[in-house]
Amino acid sequence: MRIALTGSTGKLGAVVLRELRSHGHDVTGFDVVGARGAGFVQLDLTDYGQVVDAFSGVDRSAPFDAVVHLAAVPAPGLRTDVATFHNNMTATFNVFWAAVRLGIRTLVYASSETVLGLPFDTPPPYVPVDEEYAPRPESVYSIVKTLEEQLSRELVRWHPDLSISALRFSNVMAPEDYAAFPAFDDDATARKWNLWGYIDARDGAQAIERALDAALPGFEAYMIAAADTVMTRPNQELLDEVFPGVAQARAFAPNETLLSIDKARRMLGFDPQHTWRSHVSGS
Repeated sequence: MRIALTGSTGKLGAVVLRELRSHGHDVTGFDVVGARGAGFVQLDLTDYGQVVDAFSGVDRSAPFDAVVHLAAVPAPGLRTDVATFHNNMTATFNVFWAAVRLGIRTLVYASSETVLGLPFDTPPPYVPVDEEYAPRPESVYSIVKTLEEQLSRELVRWHPDLSISALRFSNVMAPEDYAAFPAFDDDATARKWNLWGYIDARDGAQAIERALDAALPGFEAYMIAAADTVMTRPNQELLDEVFPGVAQARAFAPNETLLSIDKARRMLGFDPQHTWRSHVSGS
């Protein structure tokens, strides 16, 4: 495929760029910052004219077959609430609207685990959490992610041949981050904010490629997380300490992720290959 990748210089985006290219895709990276080089173009996604021009083909190249949209202010608290809303909502609307107007029918984008109710100061309704309960945004950043998902639902209603996949990524990690993980065991509350979850960036790239390959018509949201938690302490012990009253929807293994990836496994064939445990001796 010829793929437009926004946010290509970010923590996840840089890995996605590398992995998609390694599998034979023709990928142009777009971001507001980055050095000049082959297959990279600076782009301000809040400027609709630039987005339309970019997705039409850069420097007389062919238009794109698909868009992977990862660019955003990446978390709550990095910028003011108003700046976060204006940047992220405008950028996503421009990306989606330009793609639809140009006839691009495959969109894969980064939603967020935050729509599940993070940081879980109000306990989750049940565990493992999944895509079956309504979004519970607890920050302006998460409100935008929730609105993006609703925007997607309306666009596919208007355009039944359109495929939009919202990947609700957990906390993105790289191998160099894993040395800090053993210390999490000392305090069960330190990572309770996302039910002790994470996703290796390489598996995040795998999820994106699986969603591009599937390109299922309509809109679907998928939780994307590693198969395990960040803890060596067993889930039941953690839940008894931190979320003692939360219902358990099904049985789970001692260190199995509590951010259910069952839907992504079933519908996309997502199969996370990386765990922090293989990078830390004695874990």
